[in-house]
Amino acid sequence: MSDEKKFFESMESDILNANIPEEEKSKLMKNLLNLKKQKINLMITGATGVGKSSTINALFNTEKAKVGVGTDPETMEITRYELDNLVLWDSPGLGYGKEADDRHAKNIKNKLYEKDENGNLLIDLVLVILDGSTMDLGTSYELINRVIIPHLGKNKEGRILIAINQADAAMKGRYWDSANNKPEPPLQKFLDEKAEFVRRRIKEATGLEVSPIYYSAGFKFENMPQTPPYNLAKLLYYIIEHTPKEKRLVYAENMNSDPKMREYSDRKDKNGILDKFGEVVSDIGSAIYNTGKAVVETVYNIGSSIVSFIGSFFGW
Repeated sequence: MSDEKKFFESMESDILNANIPEEEKSKLMKNLLNLKKQKINLMITGATGVGKSSTINALFNTEKAKVGVGTDPETMEITRYELDNLVLWDSPGLGYGKEADDRHAKNIKNKLYEKDENGNLLIDLVLVILDGSTMDLGTSYELINRVIIPHLGKNKEGRILIAINQADAAMKGRYWDSANNKPEPPLQKFLDEKAEFVRRRIKEATGLEVSPIYYSAGFKFENMPQTPPYNLAKLLYYIIEHTPKEKRLVYAENMNSDPKMREYSDRKDKNGILDKFGEVVSDIGSAIYNTGKAVVETVYNIGSSIVSFIGSFFGW
């Protein structure tokens, strides 16, 4: 069993072994079990060849999503990947002909309108991935402005994320510091300006305010070494930040634990992830009103479990 799979077990152990009244212990355990039952439905979409499958594999330590090679996209229908309580919907990209695009757009709209057993919209978040290596984003704007945003329902700004992949291939690969796996100042300036341009274009077309980020998922072909990702922790933080608080711990059991997947990113993004998970701790103890010292210590220990887990994830 991996460290990720021990995450909830460790938190349960902190509660069960705590020297507190059974009534308080029962309330803490009930809250934790409610968190464990939460499900996240994350749709990942974008134009053909932007690296949707590579991003899924890099973020969540899975090779379930096939990586396309050449001009044929691997994902031709919306594909469902279930990783414990994390459900990923890998949608086909647009840009493969009018007939196919119309069909894929219809499927995306239908999925966005779909509701769960409680009558709530099924899809929690939509992550739209853009290609950082090209200036031609017409297909992506079509997808965002005409297919996704008009059919998101309520809370649009909190449910759509824009991420620019292949940052290392922007400017035709110039100004990329391969030794340190990060952009040199001219490329960083270019990427910052590109993210701002995308933000402004979407705002002008839809009135919606988004905050695009850029990253590189890295990639791996058969019998070839994995190229390291860049800003993957930033992307993970971006996703967690916009996930409903009660559902965030679902990611903890599915994050990629390979050190290469998290090495090249800002420390502040790692701390941010810890903060977002830490906000859940107060919810675990929120049903307890008569909080004596022992109960406070128990909740503190649960928080320590989160700190320890995230610390090991980032090699602290």
